Amino acid sequence: MLFSQIVATSRDVGATRSRKVKVGALREVLTRLEPSEVEPVVAWLSGELRQGRIGIGWRTVADIPATPVDVGSVTVSEVDGTVSAVAEVTGSGSAVRRRELLADLFSRTTTDERDFLIRLVTGDLRQGALEGVMTDAIAAAADLPVEPVRRAFMLSGRLPATAVAAFDGGVDALTAFRLEVGRPIRPMLASPAESLTDAWTELGGDVSVEYKLDGARIQVHRNGDEVHIFTRTLREITGSVPELVELVAGLPCTSAVFDGETLALTDSGRPRPFQETMSRFGAESSRDLLLHPYFFDCLHLDGVDLLDAPLEQRLDALERVAPQHRIPGLIRPDSEGAATHFDDALAAGHEGVMVKSLTAPYAAGRRGRAWQKVKPEHTLDLVVLGAEWGYGRRTGYLSNLHLGARDPDGGAPIMVGKTFKGLTDALLQWQTDEFPHHERRRDDHTVYLHPDLVVEIELDGVQVSSRYPGGLALRFARVLRYRPDKAAADADTIDAVRALLPG
Repeated sequence: MLFSQIVATSRDVGATRSRKVKVGALREVLTRLEPSEVEPVVAWLSGELRQGRIGIGWRTVADIPATPVDVGSVTVSEVDGTVSAVAEVTGSGSAVRRRELLADLFSRTTTDERDFLIRLVTGDLRQGALEGVMTDAIAAAADLPVEPVRRAFMLSGRLPATAVAAFDGGVDALTAFRLEVGRPIRPMLASPAESLTDAWTELGGDVSVEYKLDGARIQVHRNGDEVHIFTRTLREITGSVPELVELVAGLPCTSAVFDGETLALTDSGRPRPFQETMSRFGAESSRDLLLHPYFFDCLHLDGVDLLDAPLEQRLDALERVAPQHRIPGLIRPDSEGAATHFDDALAAGHEGVMVKSLTAPYAAGRRGRAWQKVKPEHTLDLVVLGAEWGYGRRTGYLSNLHLGARDPDGGAPIMVGKTFKGLTDALLQWQTDEFPHHERRRDDHTVYLHPDLVVEIELDGVQVSSRYPGGLALRFARVLRYRPDKAAADADTIDAVRALLPG
């Protein structure tokens, strides 16, 4: 297939807000692929490279000279082959050789193809084909039910591999995917609850109520003496957290997969600031700051996969091997006991509580109502779309943030408000230094950013407003902190923001 057809499909997908139209456009192109083209094309139309990150940034490609051709003739296989060649270049002179390979490819592409390639290899391609949309498209193109495709992706974490299995082997190939100890799966996510009473009532009281810690999400895999630890974005940090590795290696089991949080504590046992915990992920200078694990789920134990087991059974497994490392929680408390546990969590310096259905399986990579988070204040994780230059005391600093919510159908983030409240002098300086690395364009007043950064915002509520594209606005929004542990795909959706509207 010609590469130009992939670029055209990407453009069509990005031009519509309709999920049905997106799925239809993707399905149409997927049905016409050769078997060898499925893996790279599914990766590209999901905004990624089949080869993963290849060490190419904007500075590498921005000034590569190339005169565009009028009609594209480059094939999918040729583009994928060049990307593989770039990924394999190492050693002395590698930067020059990578530029040469890309320059040769660019010289054979149209303007639209080159623009797509630049955004693809630099990790900045966002045309609206998020994982859920692509999963539906794969199922439609392979003429399969969507649920086996979703489950295979949940277990593999790789859309291209899921697509290949769907096209080559159908449902049988998809059901062959299993939880593999040592390979991370996407974490199950929680939805916000209006109140503890609402969450407890909605789930019928058949719940676990656990502390919600102000820590960093971790997924821990152990297979014999081998331990791997991953972040919520599935980045491996095993080498940065030796104390966690040693602890897990000493647990009374042969194989296990745990979901949980880690955080640093003060001498009095209270949580240290979130930023201090995050500084341990790869920072040699912070190794003297010990991290403590707190597990809240067990997905595999001694050869038995527990993803489909109810939470109560998974908690029993966790209790057998790591009782001293469980997050504090109550099983089936009455409403008064749940309220007391919530107050105790806040008194201990934590964020609130999680209310979880004891009968629910582990829905990897999905945000549903089986897990609900309860905090004393409303908070949202939003994408930073831009920042305005400050005035007065903030003159010379990038200050007033433009905030966007994620489009659940894969479109560009939807702006829902601005704020400079809560920005400390240190954060103002950090923004001014960091934002140019994410710059998309600027004018006299504002630096507009690629939607890479996620910030946690506290707010009093949401109101209807025609001022912003989302049709609503945040009330009294203030910055709590940046979330380097979260990608833009982890930000809250516009639907989550709308759910905070009164009435």
